[in-house]
Amino acid sequence: MNNNILLGRIGAAHSLKGEVVVQSFAADPLDLKAYGALTDATGMRTFEIVSLRQAGKGLIARFTGVDDRTAAEALRGTELYVAREKLPAPGDGDFYLADLIGLTAATADGVIIGEVIDVPNYGAGDLIEIRPEAGGETLLIPFTHEFAPSVDIADGRILVVPPVLVQDAAEDEGEDPAA
Repeated sequence: MNNNILLGRIGAAHSLKGEVVVQSFAADPLDLKAYGALTDATGMRTFEIVSLRQAGKGLIARFTGVDDRTAAEALRGTELYVAREKLPAPGDGDFYLADLIGLTAATADGVIIGEVIDVPNYGAGDLIEIRPEAGGETLLIPFTHEFAPSVDIADGRILVVPPVLVQDAAEDEGEDPAA
């Protein structure tokens, strides 16, 4: 299992001197710098934050060795990771989204749907990507209390309510599921 946690994503270049806009996923966005050198998804490139400040667009960062706009633009879309051991341990009942990967996804009546293989976020909220036990295309389920009401990291399970079941339940109660 990958031991790195996604902490941020580099956006657009901000100045002629190599600064970039950074989206931070840390609880306190400015803590991004506190974890030391970050890596890309491959772990091959490291990024040392020289400066980090809050601005109207979000966070503005400057990295060691990125001294002009061209170099900054080349980093757009780069995800920034930190080794898990550099992060504080989650509190009781808390977890990192990366902890969901590998969990067995099951319904309330015990039917195993499959295994969580990713927790992507395409901009509208976190999703749980599940590889179905029976094979076929992966399923994407919103990671909200309605669709994932229970997570048990210790037991290796996540309770899921697939959207089609939510729609069926609404129809059974005479509700319009599209409303």
